[in-house]
Amino acid sequence: MLSWLDAAFGRYFGPLRLLDSFFFLAGVGFAVAALATWYALPKLWRFLPKDRGRAFAVAAEASVGKPVSAGLIFVTIFCFVALIFVPAGAPPIRTLPFIAAACAVGYFDDRRGGFSEYQLAAMDLVVAFGAAMVIQGFGPAVIWLPGWKAALTLSPWLSLPLSTAVIWLSINATNCSDGVDAVSGSLTASAIAILGGLLYVVIGNQVVAGHLGIPTNPEGADWAIMAFVMAGAVCGYLWWNAPPSAVLMGDAGSRPLGLLIGMLVVATGNPLFLLLVGSVLLLNGATGLVKVALARFFGLKVLSSIRFPLHDHFRKELGWSNSQVLVRFMLLHLGLSALLIILVLKVR
Repeated sequence: MLSWLDAAFGRYFGPLRLLDSFFFLAGVGFAVAALATWYALPKLWRFLPKDRGRAFAVAAEASVGKPVSAGLIFVTIFCFVALIFVPAGAPPIRTLPFIAAACAVGYFDDRRGGFSEYQLAAMDLVVAFGAAMVIQGFGPAVIWLPGWKAALTLSPWLSLPLSTAVIWLSINATNCSDGVDAVSGSLTASAIAILGGLLYVVIGNQVVAGHLGIPTNPEGADWAIMAFVMAGAVCGYLWWNAPPSAVLMGDAGSRPLGLLIGMLVVATGNPLFLLLVGSVLLLNGATGLVKVALARFFGLKVLSSIRFPLHDHFRKELGWSNSQVLVRFMLLHLGLSALLIILVLKVR
């Protein structure tokens, strides 16, 4: 919407030309989403359902009775702010209904707790497929991989299932990583901000992408604005989720956050970015999914001595406090992300 104001009135009032700057839109969008979330959460969380604890989770009793599903509030704020700051007609805007759908699925699961694992997996699959279709349509997709100089063109019969799988895995890995105050929010916000920066500075910049031998995404800056708006909304939430938390994001927050990470990865054109910016998220959450799937469907018992999500293992077996889990996971996450991204961008 703001870009429309520049197009309509920028020639009459010079300062409106700022609204044509993606950097300005991303920065101010971040601040607006953060402040709106910070202000709205304590006003509205009394209307949210209360946490009832989770079976087998370490120290789950500490969260019982706290408002849950804060994601319903900050994702709603994100959607409105994105509509204002992301240029009208940009493809990322068309993914907002799927973010809202992921939030709704999570909210009803938080409220009722009645969905089975298979029902949630099926709903996530529908949302992931719809988002993949919006991003790339039913046409060939171009991807790039480290160690492979030329870009690869995939038919839609291959690229759509690949994109759907990346998004579905991201949703579930992020959801499984929730459970320690501020850990999931901090990991996802930093991953989203890193992907937004890459899409703006590298993949969306024709000169830089050309120098590195990476296919350019002309919509990279649009995705970057969307990423930083969500990062701002999560920062506003983290103010109230800092240990000891006053409110929890619940599935209503973790599912749309995972969806956005998956969509940003698809927008980069490199599916391996899910491993690069989400390595700790995957280790923390997705490894538990693999362990359960191997045991349930193939009768293979692996990693039986390790508790998942991984943050529960460190709290239960090694005696880490919630704050230690948060700080150490973030240090690992930022260090691994920086190292792996540099290697992938240079090894072409």
